[in-house]
Amino acid sequence: MPERTISTTAGAELEGVRLDHFLTGRFTYQSRTGWQSIIREGRIAVNGIRVRASRRLHAGDVITFDVRGIAEPEVDPSYSVVLDRPGFLVVSKSGCLPVHPSGCYFRNTLLMLMRERYGELFVVNRLDRETSGLVVLAKDAETAGVLSGLFASRQVEKTYLAAVFGAFPAGTVVKNGWLSSDPASPVRKKRRFTETDPGTEDAEPCATEFTCLKMCGGFSLVECRPHTGRLHQIRATLYSSGFPLVGDKLYGPDDTIFLRFTEDAMTDADREALVLPTQALHAWRLRFTVPGTGEAVACENAPPDAMMSLFGPDTALFLADRA
Repeated sequence: MPERTISTTAGAELEGVRLDHFLTGRFTYQSRTGWQSIIREGRIAVNGIRVRASRRLHAGDVITFDVRGIAEPEVDPSYSVVLDRPGFLVVSKSGCLPVHPSGCYFRNTLLMLMRERYGELFVVNRLDRETSGLVVLAKDAETAGVLSGLFASRQVEKTYLAAVFGAFPAGTVVKNGWLSSDPASPVRKKRRFTETDPGTEDAEPCATEFTCLKMCGGFSLVECRPHTGRLHQIRATLYSSGFPLVGDKLYGPDDTIFLRFTEDAMTDADREALVLPTQALHAWRLRFTVPGTGEAVACENAPPDAMMSLFGPDTALFLADRA
């Protein structure tokens, strides 16, 4: 079997964190016990040296692990091609499919599945594994660079749909503030939104526009337009504003569910609290102008049926009327 290794460098936020704790939080497809077993097998190295699970990390440490033979978690491999152009594709992925290889996911990713049909492709924009919807992939490196530049310079209009718990305020609400690590959460990678600068090194300014489209049975369907591109921006802002995402193990009704999820110990009560098995966040629309050709691209794809079902049988027609 050909060698396949993953390498990552520890940042300052990992100073003093145990190796097995880091792996469990970062790569959630294995429980902590599973990672400890892999470490004992000698498949994890820190700065090129085999270590124990209890090894404390330091900023700058290079963690490398061999993932050959580790079974990949099951995914929903479904995707559909929304737009096919000479230099790029716009596709809609399921809500249980990683976009690109990372950790234990390699073959079971959108990129590798699509390469079987289209050959070499390059990911232009990424979505979280459990976020469904529109992704752009380029057919060559030059186009990938051009389109990535559009996303980086905020020249792409992105619109998401989110299903949240509670009655979201009517009209449009603009949330300007900061995203930083959440000191109140037991999950290290969780972020919080605050309207004032928390003064921490990891704080990043962010802005998101939210519009409540529909309410039904204790849930709100919210249109989300991010004006910045930060990690977990929509999820963290909604959660911190009192409207956690349906189905979200980290930014949902109880973030300890995420810890049980990483240990493969979720309960029936956890699943009932989440309502849906994956987070109800969908990349709904993309609009941009292709440099050089001037082509105006406008793509849209309906949310998953499970998410739509929260708001009644006429939801699809309701959304179509907003096109």
